[in-house]
Amino acid sequence: MLPLFDVNPHRRTPVVVVTFVAANVVALGAEALQLPQMSLRSDWALVPAALWQMSDPRPWATVFTHMFLHAGWVHLLGNCWFLWLFGNNIEDRLGHVRFVVFYLLSGLGAAALQVLFGPKSLVPMVGASGAISGVLGAYLRYFPKAPIFTLVPFIVPIVPIPAFVFAGYWFMFQFWQGTGALLSTRSTEGGVAWWAHVGGFVAGFWLAGVMRPTKAKSK
Repeated sequence: MLPLFDVNPHRRTPVVVVTFVAANVVALGAEALQLPQMSLRSDWALVPAALWQMSDPRPWATVFTHMFLHAGWVHLLGNCWFLWLFGNNIEDRLGHVRFVVFYLLSGLGAAALQVLFGPKSLVPMVGASGAISGVLGAYLRYFPKAPIFTLVPFIVPIVPIPAFVFAGYWFMFQFWQGTGALLSTRSTEGGVAWWAHVGGFVAGFWLAGVMRPTKAKSK
């Protein structure tokens, strides 16, 4: 299912969402330059096994930097679309500053669960999807009945689906895939970080309940 748009109004200009999208685009653009002396993905992706090298504290910065790196333009566009679609309403509810805190904490929760299920993994993890999963979790808490107009292949081209149905299906799919990856005997090198999605979603849903929404000022 591909979410296309919602009809949930917002009064604040989503400057933080736009800034995060721009940061992701700039980071991938810099990576595409392929400068010989540096590689953003090699240097700043999250590698779980590297976190336990006590002689080098730098890898701990990657629990945040990995959120702004992507494996390619398709990966980037998919994440930015979800961030724009759901993030503008969450930024509107929380306010700009608290949305920054919320987003980063959701990404941290996503990274934590992924590392928990693979603490010795040498596979670099990149992408904003963990933090954006938190945005979707917050959307579920704040707007459970909001219609998400969704492209559903093989059924009806565009269907208005309540947010709790869309988010619930999305979450169960991530959980199912993550469980399958754990039980699989095949290598998952280079695969999807399913547990990061689960961790981010749970963190975002919880944080949305802890962080009280603010009221936007009328213009």
